[in-house]
Amino acid sequence: MDYDLFNGDADGICALLQLRKAEPRETQLVTGVKRDINLLGRVQAAAGDRITVLDVSMDKNKEALHQVLDAGAEVFYVDHHKPGEIPDSPALTALINEAPDVCTAALVNGHLGGSHLDWAVTGAFGDNLKDTARSLARDLDISAQALDELEALGTYINYNGYGPAIEDLHFDPKELYLRLYAAEGPLDFVANSPDFRKLSDGYAQDMGLAEKLQPAEENGATAVFILPNEAWARRVSGVYSNDLATDNPGRAHAVLTVKDNGNYLVSVRAPMVNKQGAADLCQQFPTGGGRAGAAGINDLPADMLQDFVAAFQQAYPG
Repeated sequence: MDYDLFNGDADGICALLQLRKAEPRETQLVTGVKRDINLLGRVQAAAGDRITVLDVSMDKNKEALHQVLDAGAEVFYVDHHKPGEIPDSPALTALINEAPDVCTAALVNGHLGGSHLDWAVTGAFGDNLKDTARSLARDLDISAQALDELEALGTYINYNGYGPAIEDLHFDPKELYLRLYAAEGPLDFVANSPDFRKLSDGYAQDMGLAEKLQPAEENGATAVFILPNEAWARRVSGVYSNDLATDNPGRAHAVLTVKDNGNYLVSVRAPMVNKQGAADLCQQFPTGGGRAGAAGINDLPADMLQDFVAAFQQAYPG
C-alpha cells in the first residue's frame, strides 16, 4: 500500500500537490490540523509499502519511523524542522534542510526540478517565507496580480490548518487537498472555486477580530498576545503571528490562545531580521517544537505562563 502523510498547513499541502501532480499515485492520505504531527504512528506498515512524509518533524516521529523501516516499508521524507538523528537505512530517502528561508514545498520543488513551481510558490507564501516565494516566482511567467493571488491562496490554506480540532476548521485538510488537486492549478482554484471565496471570507472576518487585540506584554524587542478560547481565535493564531512578524520585522512575537483545559496553545515568531531561536525556546517547555524562525507549544501549562514570558523575553533581548 502507498501512504501520503502531510502537515495540514499550506506547506505540507502544497508539497504534496507538487508530488502527486508530477507523480500521480493512489494513496492513503494521513493528515490533520497543523499541530497534529505524530502521523507515522497511524500507519500499520508492511514490507513493500511506500510512505511519503511531508512537513512533519522527523524527531517527533522517530520511534514510528524506525518501526515502519523495520517492517520493510520504503520512506521518502521531506521536511525543514530539526530532524534529530536520521536513521541510516537504505529504505529511507530524506531531504532535510533546516535553513530559515527553506520550506518543504521549496524542497519538493527542487526535487522535481520546478515542474509545478506555482504550487511551490503558493506553499512558500503560506509558510510566511515571502522572500523565498518571490525568488522562486521569478521563473513563473505571471503578472503581479497573479502573484498576489498565489500569496493570498497560500495564506488562506495556512490559515485553514490552525485549530486544535478539525471541527474548528473551514475544511478538513485532507478534503481541502483533494479540492485543490482537482483544480488545474492554484490560479484556476482562485478564479473558479467557491471554496476560495469561503476561505477568503472566513479569513477576513477572523482577522478583523484579531486586529482589535492589544498586547498583554510588550517591550521594544518582544510582544505577547493572548487570544480568547473561541473558534475564530484558534483558527487565526498562526496567520496572525505571521502578520505581526511581517509588520514588525525587528520584534519577536508570541501569540497564546487559551484552550479548553485552561492551558495555552503558543505560536512563536522570531524577528524577521534574525530568524533564530524559536525552536530552542519552545523546546524548553513540554510539547514544544518547531524551527528556528517559527515554533510553538501545543499545551503550555497555565502555571508556566510567566516562566514562558520570561524565557521569551530573555531569548530576544533586543
